[in-house]
Amino acid sequence: MTNSKLLFSLLLAGSVGTVSAQSLKDARAAIEAENYGKAKTILQQLVTKQPKNGDNYFYLGQIYLVNDRADSAAAIFNQGLAADPKATINNVGLGYVDLMKKDKASAESKFALATAKLGKKDYEPLLEIGRAYIKTPEPDYAKALEYLTQAKEKNKKDVAVPIALGDAYRGLKEGSLAYTSYGEATDIDPNSVQAKVGQAVIVRGAQAFDEAITQLEAIAAETPAYAPTYRELAETYNQWSRLPGTSDEKYVELNKKGVEQYKKYLEVAGDNSLEAKIRYADFLVYARQYDDLKVVSEELAKNPSVDPKIYRYLGYIAFQKAKDYPKALEYLNQMFSKMEKDRVIPLDYMYLGMSEIAANSPKPAADGTAGVLTAENTANIQKGIADIKKAIDLDKELLGETAELAFAKYQEQELQTAASLFELVASYKDNKTYLFDANYYAGEAYYQIGAKEDAGSKNEEQVVVNQELRDKAIADLLKAQTFLSVIETTDNKEAQDKYLINALYYKAFAALTADNLEQPKGDFVAPFQKLIEAINQRGAQEKNKNYLIDANTYIGLYYYVKQDLPKAKESFQKVLAIDPTNEAVKGYLGALK
Repeated sequence: MTNSKLLFSLLLAGSVGTVSAQSLKDARAAIEAENYGKAKTILQQLVTKQPKNGDNYFYLGQIYLVNDRADSAAAIFNQGLAADPKATINNVGLGYVDLMKKDKASAESKFALATAKLGKKDYEPLLEIGRAYIKTPEPDYAKALEYLTQAKEKNKKDVAVPIALGDAYRGLKEGSLAYTSYGEATDIDPNSVQAKVGQAVIVRGAQAFDEAITQLEAIAAETPAYAPTYRELAETYNQWSRLPGTSDEKYVELNKKGVEQYKKYLEVAGDNSLEAKIRYADFLVYARQYDDLKVVSEELAKNPSVDPKIYRYLGYIAFQKAKDYPKALEYLNQMFSKMEKDRVIPLDYMYLGMSEIAANSPKPAADGTAGVLTAENTANIQKGIADIKKAIDLDKELLGETAELAFAKYQEQELQTAASLFELVASYKDNKTYLFDANYYAGEAYYQIGAKEDAGSKNEEQVVVNQELRDKAIADLLKAQTFLSVIETTDNKEAQDKYLINALYYKAFAALTADNLEQPKGDFVAPFQKLIEAINQRGAQEKNKNYLIDANTYIGLYYYVKQDLPKAKESFQKVLAIDPTNEAVKGYLGALK
């Protein structure tokens, strides 16, 4: 080979190497485009080729954080510090891990290490700390602003700083300041799609979902290759679907559109990694799209060792689609045994609790009555309710799912389970959406439970033969009255219009059943009188004729036993005015003469 040919070959080889080489800048661009699979590949190569460059480790650790692998991320950050002690930005990464684990004190100490010796132009650690406070599961937007403001003072040309400031202001519900910050970003870089998307998301925060979608669709049409726009569209549809008062049909329609946008997001991002599929499954979980989740879960199940989240998906599907509650419980227990506690989400406790309840609720007997609960069943159901409470305390939106489960159990005549769930929902007194429904149905369920217990405590002559069961009946009947009194005493017109008449009826019967009818205290008289008054005020006599007959009959009987004969006669005559053929009341009136 001639010298000229050799030189040409070397130059050609060098140029090919230059074209294929990927830099940290390329990796950061892939992160911004949310092609995390590509970014991970580049960064892994950079760590191998440039093992002493601490920044490579920091950005690689970020990929693990995106994929919810905090422990793996911490290992990478520690490797970065060991390889390059001067790259203190890896302390920021370790602080971010602490925030993921909800250890704020430890996070702040690591952030202090990262910022202790910053030069006049060193702003990136400040920027990344600000971002960490925004992205953490429990965001601290005010804290983020402190660091981001310092970052802006050091560098006014990096478009990432005003974008992060916009995110922080948006989190604080400071829409105008957020919009201004995103505007500053577009002043620095007029082509910043990220800033334009941020402005559209502000609109979503004001619950103007249709307008937010219009803006995001316009951005997608203008820059179709920017994947995050489609993810924001997906999340907008999902948030819209969870707006109180959304019909079931609208909920399904909106989330189907959200799934379509998420699929588009994955397609445009070009991320076919297993981690991307897991993030897609996460979205399907929050969107409650179990048909799509079933398809993804079956694919992910081929790699069960990759991530314990797979057991989450399998558990949810076993519960929702297969109705195989013991299997759902098995999968979820596997997930809890394998997954780090900080990766568990509130919905996991919800499904664990629901699975415990469903797996331990006996099917109704052949005659339609509820099956018998064993002591073990009862203990497991109570454990399930405790898990559901834990879920609600972490995410109040799960009250709705608890209420739905309670109604399902009520309709299946699993009354003790239903009553306990309604009681749990009713305990969240600041949530008016479910408060009155829960109190009413808890009261009615406890009345039915108490009435059955009372019947079981007596023989055919109505003599108590099981005092322990009678005592339990009285306790449950008193519970019924407590819950139904919430409806009776509220000034909420909608709740009273919906439930008052029935609530007074069951409250009166609960008091009647708990009373000693040989020597009655008469606690049932007042609610029966209020029932009559409520029916008459609403002009609902014909619709509630049987309620009026019962109320006047039992009031009359009370006064009859107490020998207040004029009042007894008055009540019995009211019964005959409604039901002239009522032989029982005719007999009582005859005895008064």
